[in-house]
Amino acid sequence: MAQKNWLKSLLQYFLQGLIILAPIVITIWALTSLFNFVDRILPDIVEKIFPETSAYYLRGMGFVVAILIILLVGYLSSSFVVGKLVELFDSILQKTPGIKIIYTTVKDFFEAFAGNKRKFDKAVLVAIESTDIWRIGFVTQEEVAEFGLNEYVSVYVPQSYAFAGHLYFVKKERVRLITDISSGDAMKFAISGGVTNLEEDTHTKGD
Repeated sequence: MAQKNWLKSLLQYFLQGLIILAPIVITIWALTSLFNFVDRILPDIVEKIFPETSAYYLRGMGFVVAILIILLVGYLSSSFVVGKLVELFDSILQKTPGIKIIYTTVKDFFEAFAGNKRKFDKAVLVAIESTDIWRIGFVTQEEVAEFGLNEYVSVYVPQSYAFAGHLYFVKKERVRLITDISSGDAMKFAISGGVTNLEEDTHTKGD
């Protein structure tokens, strides 16, 4: 009996340690992987053109330069002349066969999260199969008349523990706007499979 209790306590300690360390380790791993990826983009390009520069590479330099370039492009694009050039280049890419599909898809994806045309800032509850079953989704288009559907909206429903999801065309009366929690918390709740405690998050932000 004593041995059984000892093994049970050992398992409990292991699971408790796993619960504490796993999110920290995975977060650090994800941030480190992102940092290393961005940090190597420019050095790899420069080294292919000027191989002798590899001896002067300092870890983190590529990341800093990449951030500075992004800030510089963002700043310059706000001016009238550069803005027009960006629009011209954007128009050319959107009309180029082959490149158009990749470019517009990537552009729309980033604009949906961070651009002026954000699409995931309107969290809703949506009834797909039945009015008794509701899913968390995000309205991406208020009108979809071009598909021959009047009085419908397009709703993106994310999957739990994945970055994938489904897009539905749903009648407006089957969609309820979520007003008590933010869109970010709604997305986190949906992706986590409903295990995130929204009440604790709300209290933490309130404090």
